[in-house]
Amino acid sequence: MGVGAPYEALRERVRGLDGVVMVIGDAETGKTTLARLLLRDAVEHGRTVAFVDGDVAAATVGPVGCVGLKFVASIDECDLLAYPDELRFVGAVEPSGVVLPHVVAVTALIDIAKEKADLVICDTTGVVTGVVGQTLKYHLVELAQPALVIAIRRGAELDPVIGMLRRFLSTRVAEVEPPENVVSGSPTDRQDTRADALHDNIGDDPPRWRVQTTVFAPTLPDGFDVSRLDGMLVGVQDERGRCLGLGVLEHDDGTVKVATKYGDEMRGLRLGSIRVDLDTFATSRVRLRELIFGV
Repeated sequence: MGVGAPYEALRERVRGLDGVVMVIGDAETGKTTLARLLLRDAVEHGRTVAFVDGDVAAATVGPVGCVGLKFVASIDECDLLAYPDELRFVGAVEPSGVVLPHVVAVTALIDIAKEKADLVICDTTGVVTGVVGQTLKYHLVELAQPALVIAIRRGAELDPVIGMLRRFLSTRVAEVEPPENVVSGSPTDRQDTRADALHDNIGDDPPRWRVQTTVFAPTLPDGFDVSRLDGMLVGVQDERGRCLGLGVLEHDDGTVKVATKYGDEMRGLRLGSIRVDLDTFATSRVRLRELIFGV
């Protein structure tokens, strides 16, 4: 990332803060790059730092479709963020229909991070416009109560969000433009990256575990046609509400199995809003209400 005067001043400001620093902005504006730069700065200055990755579409910590937490204690660890210390399942790469679980996941991990770290850097999804984008950012800030929100803006796209945060929550917002050297990926590039991330977490030919219909959240209604679960992404959960990793459901002649590497400690499965092809790891969006209730 090219560092000009606005970024130098911003970095110096963040070094002196405690609490949460949240980075918002449209897709391909350099949010994650800036978040990692701030993370490295803080570690170099002896801060106790945590990184909460709320960008479910292009995850840095853990797999896509999840919110991840990573505690960082050294410069070397700034480049080793992929394996989370805590993980929460959202089950989607777009916030539409999952604003509540998304907000709960991010704020839960921020609360855990603040128990050990004096500075928490929080990256966010690139959806910032429309009712969904504004609602998501508003409630994230409302509950996380960041010491500073950094808004990376190309033009006026963040005006409604910034206006709400300042008017209703008295949030401190620092506005910067994207760095000149940001490289925008194509939609195909992003789809390929997402498929690779799912492949990394699920693996080639993962073990299959037979599951009962009673292990799901949301609970399946009586008489549910289990063949509709085929290909659905799930979060493999332990007994403490943590996501251990991802799985994909398979249906065969009335039997449901989950393909996952995380079955040993599995206590339940949370249904996502994505269908995954285990041969190509291509994804398609599914409305969970329609899947379960047919409406």
